[in-house]
Amino acid sequence: MSAVKLESETMADGVSQLQKQLVDYTASLFDEAFLDEQFNQLQQLQDENNPDFVVEVVSLFFKDSERLMDELSKALDQQTVDFKLVDKNVHQLKGSSSSIGVQRVHRACIAFRDCSEEQNVEGCLKSLQHVKHEYSLVKNKLETLFNLQKQLLAAGGPLPGK
Repeated sequence: MSAVKLESETMADGVSQLQKQLVDYTASLFDEAFLDEQFNQLQQLQDENNPDFVVEVVSLFFKDSERLMDELSKALDQQTVDFKLVDKNVHQLKGSSSSIGVQRVHRACIAFRDCSEEQNVEGCLKSLQHVKHEYSLVKNKLETLFNLQKQLLAAGGPLPGK
């Protein structure tokens, strides 16, 4: 067997392993309810003309979410809490998390809105911590997913389902 053929087979095995790793990791994100069908729909909008579409949309979500969580922290830290502002920010975070399919953040926001509607400061503070926790988890998971995709593309393999 020639060295070129052996190297080619080794690269194909590496690509195949990366594809399996990516498929398994993606499936785990759905199994653990980090992501829902909306994320699949978002991925369907990505094509050759806009190969970074999902990463760009998710990056905007990260930036906006961090701003909203900072605003929520400030609002809940006030002597007199403006629950209309809290509700507006939670509603926006809930909507954006739903629109990209980040299910656990979305569900945490629903509970947060309930506390806001009850004007329960303590409940809102606990809910904010829960939202921040779920956000942190999903951010790390999505960054790992995108890194796996990048590795697969760099190895010369196509993304699964494309």
